[in-house]
Amino acid sequence: AAVAMTFVITTGGIDLSVGSTLALVNALAALALAEGLPWPLVVVLMLLVGALLGLINGYFIAYEGIPAFIVTLATLSAVRGLALLLTQGYSIPIAADSGFVELGRGWVLGIPLPALVAIILALVGFIALRATRFGRYVTGIGANKEAVRRSGVNVRRYEMSVYVLSGLAAALGGIVIAARLGSGSSNAGVGFELEVIAAVVLGGTYLFGGRGTIVGTLLGALTIAVIGNGLILAHISPFFTQIITGIIILVAIWLNTRLFQVRRRG
Repeated sequence: AAVAMTFVITTGGIDLSVGSTLALVNALAALALAEGLPWPLVVVLMLLVGALLGLINGYFIAYEGIPAFIVTLATLSAVRGLALLLTQGYSIPIAADSGFVELGRGWVLGIPLPALVAIILALVGFIALRATRFGRYVTGIGANKEAVRRSGVNVRRYEMSVYVLSGLAAALGGIVIAARLGSGSSNAGVGFELEVIAAVVLGGTYLFGGRGTIVGTLLGALTIAVIGNGLILAHISPFFTQIITGIIILVAIWLNTRLFQVRRRG
C-alpha cells in the first residue's frame, strides 16, 4: 500500500481511506469464503472491490474537483461503517485448511509469500515511477498540473488512476492479512493510513507533490517497522507507536518543507 500511496502523494493527493478499504476487503473475503465461494474467485472479487473504491475516490477528486482530503476522509468513515455493518463487529473465521490461508502463510523459495509479493510490487513501482510515461506524468502533475494539462495530457485520467492503484493495494493488504490471521474483521487496518503516509513522507516523497521515491518509501516503511518492534522488545506500551507515528509524520513534513524551500532559494 505504501508503494501505491507514493504515486498518490507524488500527484499532490492523499488517500486516507486505505485502512478502511483494507478492513472492508478483509471482512468481505472472510464472509465470501464462509459462503463457500472458491478462494481464487474471492481474491479476484476483493481486488475488484478495492479498485472500485479507488475509482470512486478518484472520480470525485479528479473529475468533480473535490479535495482529496475531504473525499477520502468521507470514504474512510463510510467504508469502515460498511465493514462494521456487514460483520456486526464480530471476527469471521476462515477455515485453516482453505488454500486461501496460504496467501498469508505460504513460502516460495524460502521467502514468505507476502514478502515476495511486496518485493515484486516495489520493483514494479520503482520502474513505473522512474522509467515510464505514467511515472513522468504522475510526477509532472504534482509539480505543475497546469503545464502537464497544456501539453495535451489527460490529467484527470492519470489522477484517477493513482487512486485506483491505491484501492487495489489496500485490497491486496486486506487479503493477505485475512489469510495470515485466518479471520476477517472490521477492525483490521485501524490507523493503517497514518503508518502508510508516515512511511512515504519519511522516505522523502514530498507531501505536496512533484517528487516521489519508491526506495525511500521502502526505507521509511522498514524504519517504522523497526521502531514498532523495538518498542515491543523494550516492553513499552504499543500505544506509543501511534504517538511516534504522528511525530514522525510531523518531523518528516517539516524536513520536507525546509529542504524544498532551501532548493527553491538555491
